[in-house]
Amino acid sequence: MPDHGRRQIADDSAAGASRNRPLTPPLVLGTANRKKGIELTELLTPLGLEVLTLADCPRAISVAEDGETFAANAALKAALQARHLGQWVLADDSGLCVDALDGRPGVYSARYAGAETTDAENNLRLLEELGQTPPERRTAHYVCHVTLADPSGAIRAEAEEYCHGRILSEYRGTGGFGYDPLFEIVEYHRTFGELSRAVKACLSHRARALRKLLPAIARLARSS
Repeated sequence: MPDHGRRQIADDSAAGASRNRPLTPPLVLGTANRKKGIELTELLTPLGLEVLTLADCPRAISVAEDGETFAANAALKAALQARHLGQWVLADDSGLCVDALDGRPGVYSARYAGAETTDAENNLRLLEELGQTPPERRTAHYVCHVTLADPSGAIRAEAEEYCHGRILSEYRGTGGFGYDPLFEIVEYHRTFGELSRAVKACLSHRARALRKLLPAIARLARSS
């Protein structure tokens, strides 16, 4: 993975008046996924901000995730939703990249088996595509790009991080969501489906990306 993909892009990148706009609560998480909302809310706890999800916002819109990269999709979800709601929005786009599948499912992770599919159906397609691929060639990594937009829709901070592991040939554990029961952290000999939420909050791609972003969010909140 190239080094430039790991760097945090500087915050306060918006031009004009939005550059000095402070972060005023509530902070809206650009997701209606309950489990992802819980993960993000817990990671933001140290900042003491009031946090909502799209499920708490009746006026929230559906944003098409038609970008070609995780960064593009995160920017769409944050900026368009923020401008529509007139509130600060923190959105992420994340997914699984499998080396033996040339990086698939990638940005299509949530809809790998089709537009309206379940986690179980996506996992089944992944297992079918990998077939009898041996363990040493089932390496993979999760990606998370997280983006913060102010009420004008200007991007104020963003970060990207990764978590490396491999894909098992059978499910283990019932925790987490998405591909977690198949994604093994090799050093722990456990899948994300088996690890506790506390451990996942230390290791996951989403946790790493958000921790990288916390100082920028804190600075913006302190400026209010």
